[in-house]
Amino acid sequence: MNRDLGRYEGNAQTIAMPAAGPVAHDRASAAGVTAGSERIVDWIVAEITAARAASGAFEWVALGYLGISGFLMVLFRENLAHPWRLVAMQCFVAALVLALCRMEARSAEFTRRNGRAGFAGRFWHFWRHWYPHLFFLFCFEELGKLVHLASPGWQDAKLIAADYWLTGVHPTIWMEQFATPARNDFMQFAYLTYFIYLLVVGGVLYYRQDWRGYWSVMTYSVVAYGIGYVIAIFFPIESPWFSLAGSWHAELSGGPFTAAINFIEHYGRVRGAAFPSEHVAGSFAALWGAWRHRRWLFWVLLPLVLCMCVSTIWGRYHYVVDILGGITTGTLGYFIGRSIMRRQDAVTTAQDDVPAGREIRTIARF
Repeated sequence: MNRDLGRYEGNAQTIAMPAAGPVAHDRASAAGVTAGSERIVDWIVAEITAARAASGAFEWVALGYLGISGFLMVLFRENLAHPWRLVAMQCFVAALVLALCRMEARSAEFTRRNGRAGFAGRFWHFWRHWYPHLFFLFCFEELGKLVHLASPGWQDAKLIAADYWLTGVHPTIWMEQFATPARNDFMQFAYLTYFIYLLVVGGVLYYRQDWRGYWSVMTYSVVAYGIGYVIAIFFPIESPWFSLAGSWHAELSGGPFTAAINFIEHYGRVRGAAFPSEHVAGSFAALWGAWRHRRWLFWVLLPLVLCMCVSTIWGRYHYVVDILGGITTGTLGYFIGRSIMRRQDAVTTAQDDVPAGREIRTIARF
């Protein structure tokens, strides 16, 4: 019997032995998965760290605005139809900005190692410098969904009263007496020039490879816009176009520039975000940038900017107070942006690189 028991125990051990193999394999697999997950997490952390290192002053402010507006979306989510969709879009745009910074930094490093960049290097360099214009457009269009985020009603009555106190008239109504098709078209042309100021100032600096000057102007602009966007969220103004509709004797008729404005306003108008005027804020930020970095360009743009300010009232888009608010925020953007640009890492090494294949010019005022 003892002999049979010993034989049974031996067989049991023999049967049990193969079972240890799968257990060890499962443990090894689990350890491999854990190690793989840790490697992925380490890679993600390293990439985010590198992207942050590749970010400059513009990104600090831009991502800061996305963070603030995203926080407000969560805080006042009951006032939004699809709050989490908007928050997800904010996160996506922030990730896109960081990814672009990272890709341009990697491309610049490749260029430094090889002495010359190909198409990819020029591609990432170009978009790294010009994406701010698309960022501004995204933020402005998004304001159409955020104008009643913190306040359910319009505050136009306050600005209508302020305009009357300042001027003794309702400026948009008073200006109608001077309207003719030719004057209307000139004013609409002046209004359209808003879209070229930052492009022209940035384009001149980009052409001259004055990268610090270029990113300074972009930073002035993003600070000015950011201040204006936050004010617009807490103080919703819809503009005279809506609040005083029916107060005029006729629509403004004109030529091709009037037709162009009517087309843009029909398909791209944002109802709200009128105070402070982002047109004026952005224009003055660019104008101050021209004053700081290309003085001759300031004098070229100044008459156009002043006419553009008048055109916003002539075209019934803004109150006088909107214009004063825009001048103030544009000027604040310049001074705050200058302070930010004094930081040593405000312009990254990648942003300082010259695209391969282009002659290195001496950065000088002209």
